[in-house]
Amino acid sequence: MTPVPVFLYHAVTDDPPGWIAPYSVTPQVFTEQLDRIADAGLTVVPLRRLVTALRGGTRLPPRSAVLTFDDGFADFYWTVTPLLTDRGLPATVYVTTGAVHTPGTGPNGSLLPPADMLNWRQIGTLDTFGFEIGDHTVTHPQLDTLSARQVWHEVFDSKRRLEDALTHPVYSFAYPHGYSSPSVRRAVREAGYTSATAVGNAFSSTTDDPMRVARLMVRSDTTAEAFTRWTRCAGAPVAPLHESLRTRGWRMYRRARAMTGRPVGGPPGPNTLR
Repeated sequence: MTPVPVFLYHAVTDDPPGWIAPYSVTPQVFTEQLDRIADAGLTVVPLRRLVTALRGGTRLPPRSAVLTFDDGFADFYWTVTPLLTDRGLPATVYVTTGAVHTPGTGPNGSLLPPADMLNWRQIGTLDTFGFEIGDHTVTHPQLDTLSARQVWHEVFDSKRRLEDALTHPVYSFAYPHGYSSPSVRRAVREAGYTSATAVGNAFSSTTDDPMRVARLMVRSDTTAEAFTRWTRCAGAPVAPLHESLRTRGWRMYRRARAMTGRPVGGPPGPNTLR
């Protein structure tokens, strides 16, 4: 298995809202990390190239990496885009459609707390620039705690909204919080996605599951030493990883909490979603 670091970012800003601050990096740190990627001799490729390789198509360059960004924070447009464009680097941005707004209006509604998010005009511009726009559900729930009907709403209605805005198909999906299950992954496939990213805090690989691509989450407390090890394809396990009993038990616990209206990690329970 050839390790492939698929880096997962959220906000890139000097002043993130408190709720996302632990998962944010500053522009200075992000720039330094891009330099470390280059210094390590990694070739940043589009996510679709990794997916093609996973499905038996064209091989990746010997030392490849992928950049992904979850949720759809506006700083991707204002801060990240110029940095990536200057270096000619591709990236995938996963958008929570309920957090997107039309310029001059508020968002439709999601479970994400308030933050400065991308608007539809910016998303269209990013698409024109060549960045891949992927789907991250309508409201950003823990999909593996929802009913089949609710899962379908989250994975299909958001896809349809993005495709209406972009006027072309959307094939990439990211599981909110990294949570999925066999039934959730089946729904994602049936909705027409050809890839889906999880978290795993592991390297992807040339034998990874395209519907559960492992990623390395870059946090505010990710040290320079840890990031450098990742660029050298060290310091984390390599996917595919088997689902552990601990993971299954954690899912059952979260489902039980959600059924009582007291979900883990969020205010409203999935049973309140319609």
